[in-house]
Amino acid sequence: MAETTARAPSMGIPRLQTSILTPARRMMSGLEFWLDRERDQLPLWLPVALGSGIATWFWLPAPSFWIAFMTSMLGVSLVGLVVGLRRRLGMALIWTGLAAMLGTTLIWYRAESVAGTVLTRPQMAQFEARVIRIEQRGSDKGIRLLLAPISVVALPGQVRISAKPDGVLSDLVTGERVNVRARLMPPARAMVPGAYDFARNAWFQRIGATGKAIGKVERVDVVPLRNSALRDRLSTHIAAQLDGSVGGIATALVTGDRGAITVADEEAMRDSGLAHLLSISGLHISAVVAAAMFVALRLMALSQTLALRWPLVTISAAIGAVAGIGYTLLTGSEVPTVRSCIAAILVLIGLILGREAITLRLVATGALIVLVLWPESLVGPSFQLSFAAITSIVALHENRRFRLLVERREEGWGMRFSRGLLSLLLTGIVVEVALAPIALFHFHKAGLYGALANIVAIPLTTFVIMPIEALALLFDAVGMGAPFWWLAGQALAVLLWVARIVAAVPGSVAMLPTVPVAAFTAILGGSLWVLLWRTRLRWIGVVPLIVGGFAAIMTSPPDLLVTGDGRHMAVRGPDGRYAILRPRAGDYVRDMLAETSGYGDELDEIESMRGARCSDDACTVVVEKGGRTWRIVATRSRHILPWGPFIKLCREADIVLSDRTLPKGCIPRWLKADRRLFAQTGGISVSFSAGKIATVNEKGDQHPWVLAAQNSESTPQRAQYRRKSPASLP
Repeated sequence: MAETTARAPSMGIPRLQTSILTPARRMMSGLEFWLDRERDQLPLWLPVALGSGIATWFWLPAPSFWIAFMTSMLGVSLVGLVVGLRRRLGMALIWTGLAAMLGTTLIWYRAESVAGTVLTRPQMAQFEARVIRIEQRGSDKGIRLLLAPISVVALPGQVRISAKPDGVLSDLVTGERVNVRARLMPPARAMVPGAYDFARNAWFQRIGATGKAIGKVERVDVVPLRNSALRDRLSTHIAAQLDGSVGGIATALVTGDRGAITVADEEAMRDSGLAHLLSISGLHISAVVAAAMFVALRLMALSQTLALRWPLVTISAAIGAVAGIGYTLLTGSEVPTVRSCIAAILVLIGLILGREAITLRLVATGALIVLVLWPESLVGPSFQLSFAAITSIVALHENRRFRLLVERREEGWGMRFSRGLLSLLLTGIVVEVALAPIALFHFHKAGLYGALANIVAIPLTTFVIMPIEALALLFDAVGMGAPFWWLAGQALAVLLWVARIVAAVPGSVAMLPTVPVAAFTAILGGSLWVLLWRTRLRWIGVVPLIVGGFAAIMTSPPDLLVTGDGRHMAVRGPDGRYAILRPRAGDYVRDMLAETSGYGDELDEIESMRGARCSDDACTVVVEKGGRTWRIVATRSRHILPWGPFIKLCREADIVLSDRTLPKGCIPRWLKADRRLFAQTGGISVSFSAGKIATVNEKGDQHPWVLAAQNSESTPQRAQYRRKSPASLP
């Protein structure tokens, strides 16, 4: 009896362990079984894991957080080792942790390796420089030059300046040495939350200053013709054959230079979903490679000896690769073009090896290569748009039901044409759905009828416009290209007509204010989960997709937007319309404030807003929102305001905004935003209903471009106020 009593506790322990471990073992077995069924899809998640490490580096603010994340990912890999190398779950954990850790390491190293001198404060400079790039921005936009200063050591390694069209020699080409007098300033951060952050992109492009040329850009010496100079001369030649936006699009298709396109036509192309035709991408590279392969294969097939004894497909694929690389070099070797060229070469390699030309594994390989070489491209719209488009297209065409619907079969030409048209329409719709969240996140607008416009535009561009342009350039060598240029002009006019018609349709553009990062992440994560898995569990991704989409749609527009310099303000009235503080604000500021707030119309002048009273020097605005009355005071001149009345006005106000340093006696009830505050926060957006303030600069952010901007903001120029007697208050 004693022996039995003594053994009872020890006999109960295994039972307790079994009761605890059985659910865990069942879950492990279920995961292992599911991963085994999805084994062919597991490699597709490698670039996703790498990208998550890169995105986390951008999201977390400081090195201590980056190190903590890398350590946690190393811990995930160690957990995978514990699970076991023979288990798919263990290998998945190991590779996920290592890839995410590698992604953070790559982007951190990249950010440090491109570090250069960044201008700390605005200044006038006279310097000699080598021309790196010329962007013809059209008669209504001027010319933009990327220069490498060589005569002033204190200047950054690269500066970007804009100049008037008559301020730059018409035959100036890249590589030449010029003399410039310009007003330079540090690269600008986002003006308001959710706007374009040029400082971040400039950091990775090694641009340390931007500015505007004063006077003419003078040539110092002439350099021999190079590839980039050939691109400039080719752009000039095409522009001489076709005028206006037609010539601008023709130039964009050949050299990637779209500066001659007018603002209105560029906006129409964007609103109609055809803007992708203006940037050299997969469509253009594919057309060039396919044309080169087709011509080479047909010519070689004319020889019986070559057709019987030589691998013509392999040779034509090599010729296509050379044509693609040459086209990439001609168009300036921009990252999106290089990315498309890499993808095209991978397709050719698969073709040579006898594998299926385009698969999700090929897309994943291309994404992996790009992220390793240019990890910063992950957060840019170009990478996201291009890979979202190709991933959705390939996933759709790999779907069994879609293949059964559109595959070729023995039937009449009418049914074959209908199936081809249906394939184009469904592909366009899927692409538009995939790209809309990305466009809304980055640009705050997305075209809704792009699928219909692309049914006409893509075949027209690929099979008509680009071949005719190629023939025109070829026959220009013997002076007989004029008829082909006329045909190209007519086809391009049709393309522009389609863009204008679609863009003018009511409701053709959807607009949203700044989409929360969490909502955008949920949309992307859910989309990838649905696209990359094959079993029924893929539909779990619909949940975050719907939740993120709903959160994005329900995002309330801001009630108040103020730029980081404190000069420009847009306030939302009770009727939902926005009014701007300064009537002389430029088009860029107006468009940026309108797009960021998700407002599609022109901004009103603040004097026309109900509840607003203004003088030349300041405005007061009364807004009813969130169950209370908000009183806003904003200065809009540099004149000295009368002390006593202004202090009294501050005390009666909830918010006081100014681009100058306000006196200590100015104490509003809720927010005092002046030069001191904007130096810390950057631009701000305010939601009255929620009582929340969003800022461009986050506290403790130690990314290198942020630190560079803080250094420039730490030495501001003292404001010089012009005296006026008397200064007026509203």
